[in-house]
Amino acid sequence: DVTLEFKEGMDNPVFVYADRERVRQVLINLVSNSINYGKEGGKTQVGFYDMNDNILTEVSDNGIGIEKEHLPRLFERFYRVDKNRSRERGGTGLGLSIVKHLIEAHDQTVNVRSTVDVGSAFGFTLKKG
Repeated sequence: DVTLEFKEGMDNPVFVYADRERVRQVLINLVSNSINYGKEGGKTQVGFYDMNDNILTEVSDNGIGIEKEHLPRLFERFYRVDKNRSRERGGTGLGLSIVKHLIEAHDQTVNVRSTVDVGSAFGFTLKKG
């Protein structure tokens, strides 16, 4: 029971130089994680921000959040914040590693901000089209 929406002001199209299928994979992974680790009745938002030569895409939620000590390792292969809960939800620990690999293949970056019981925001940049 999570609402998925675009942030306000996202009415205009955004164009970037990117492999459409790879960016689709990135967005599916980030939105799916946001929903899977969201809270009942929560919200997932997608926003796009002009950053001069790049567009920042951000997927944020008001879910369970991630403890600070896990953030540096979050994009490592097979790394799971909560091993038991990840298995229950079907996670392999590869999703965020793949996200990082695909964004870096575009010569861009991905990052995360998170606070426990407040939510998480995953952002990545792509060159403006």
